[in-house]
Amino acid sequence: MNKIFRAKTTIEQWRIFQAVVEYGSYAKAADALNKSQSSLNHAVAKLQAQLGIALLAVEGKKTQLTRAGDAMLRRSKKLLLDVQTLEEFADTLNGGWEAEITIACEVIYPKQRLLRVLKTYWPQSRGSRLRISDEVISGGSEAVTNKSADIVLTPHLSKGISGNYLCDAQLLPICHKDHPILQQAAIAQDELASHLQIVIGDTGQEKPDNGWLKAEQRWTVSNFFEALTVLKQGLGFCWVPKHFIEQELLSGLLMPINLQGASQRRVPINIVIPDRENAGPGVLLLEQLILAEHQQERQ
Repeated sequence: MNKIFRAKTTIEQWRIFQAVVEYGSYAKAADALNKSQSSLNHAVAKLQAQLGIALLAVEGKKTQLTRAGDAMLRRSKKLLLDVQTLEEFADTLNGGWEAEITIACEVIYPKQRLLRVLKTYWPQSRGSRLRISDEVISGGSEAVTNKSADIVLTPHLSKGISGNYLCDAQLLPICHKDHPILQQAAIAQDELASHLQIVIGDTGQEKPDNGWLKAEQRWTVSNFFEALTVLKQGLGFCWVPKHFIEQELLSGLLMPINLQGASQRRVPINIVIPDRENAGPGVLLLEQLILAEHQQERQ
């Protein structure tokens, strides 16, 4: 029979260690944790003694990580995250609702559809907090891979990942009504690439080079609101979701560019539950409501 491992350290010691690093001093960490500074000093000193290595070094008034401390910090973060996940799973098994649900939403998805769903969801949410993050290009697929969100609305499905189709986002190449590019009856894709393109910055960490972003002259902004501000100054063109610019199209201030061949792109949006095994009742209810929203439209 294998000997049962007995830990030298405690979760609370690692939590205190992380807090001291995060806040930069024992005093600030003590305020954040509502503990005495001496108790934090004692906890970290005991942790270092139990491990037999120095994790922190005090230089002047600042507390710095040692090389060993930096390596241990990275692993301890995963340890605390695993403990948090374990306890959240216990809540799920107990039938409890999630304290917070995160939705990672691709920016080209028509957000008004999600808002309609949330209006239905709110009376049934049992007080669960909701966090919605806007994702661009690889940000959604990374949220699936890293399981950093409970629900992901994304056009990008990595190999081996399955999702449920929701709808197509319709993208149009848009520019100001006075842009010289509109003087041509139709423009080729290659010629379009020679003009200034306004793009939305990838929220993913890897930021792969996507083939359709071929413009050599490129300005990157953080969202479509900023992109429209640039376009309204008569600068560049941008692929914009049609639902996002309906008012500008009606007013005639911004206009679609007539491309040779296809003058629009249709991008399929899918819903993915990255960690379905541990999905709680709130996540499953939201998934059901989102699917119903789009199923009703297709019918």
